[in-house]
Amino acid sequence: MLRDGKYAAWFRTPRGQGTGLVELSDGRISGRDSFFTYGGSYRVDQQRFTAILTVKRHTEGNPSVFGPDEVEVDLSGLCAGAMATCSGAAREVPDIKFEATLIYSQEDAVAGDAKCAVVKLNADTLPKVLDSRSRPRPPFGPARPPAS
Repeated sequence: MLRDGKYAAWFRTPRGQGTGLVELSDGRISGRDSFFTYGGSYRVDQQRFTAILTVKRHTEGNPSVFGPDEVEVDLSGLCAGAMATCSGAAREVPDIKFEATLIYSQEDAVAGDAKCAVVKLNADTLPKVLDSRSRPRPPFGPARPPAS
């Protein structure tokens, strides 16, 4: 079942690929990547889902994986555990197939009463002399001829 929460998204078309962050909440989709924002809606029926996703450019940069900077994408897919896969096409360029994989982000909550261990440094336990592991070395050795 596709559940509400944050997802890492990987998507591709024959024109390119990209990654972004998506949040699903009560049938609504929101998200973004470095150049585009996403919005829309989705419906879930057991392991299957459908979605309508609107993609709009927010920053100049890389070209869209669709071509146009604003598209509406019809998607259908399956979810299994923490992953969902879907495919579809943008209404503006229906001949370009779109595929996406969503991976659920399980954010671990930090316990409020957790105690952190404090480690004290005892300088007496540090080496007094430089050995072969701690001597400074040049960053690159001399160039070697290629192997025959």
